[in-house]
Amino acid sequence: MSFLWTTIKVADLEKSIEFYTDIVGLTVNRRFPAGPGREIAFLGDGGTEVELIFDAQRNDPPSYTRDISMGFSVADIGKKIDEIKSKGIGVHSGPFKPNPNIEFFYITDPDGVMIQFAQNL
Repeated sequence: MSFLWTTIKVADLEKSIEFYTDIVGLTVNRRFPAGPGREIAFLGDGGTEVELIFDAQRNDPPSYTRDISMGFSVADIGKKIDEIKSKGIGVHSGPFKPNPNIEFFYITDPDGVMIQFAQNL
């Protein structure tokens, strides 16, 4: 068994694609209409992808718990924090260094999903 993707229902597909390409660094692998008022985009740089689904007919905003996050590896946590701040995005929490081998911090995507950037030390 292998993990394929994480699905995130989004309020604004363009804004979410911009976030995941410009901030996280993923590439759009495929994007396609999926029925009236619905569009799907898959992003990733490896075996596991992020699937973004926009549904124009949805009346309520997407809702995500504060207790789930997606983690992404970075080469230099300090540089990533500087990059995030230069783009006007606030750090949600951190950086944290729970042991000598890792350091990480969190931001949120446009729909409130927690995104963790981690550097293995």
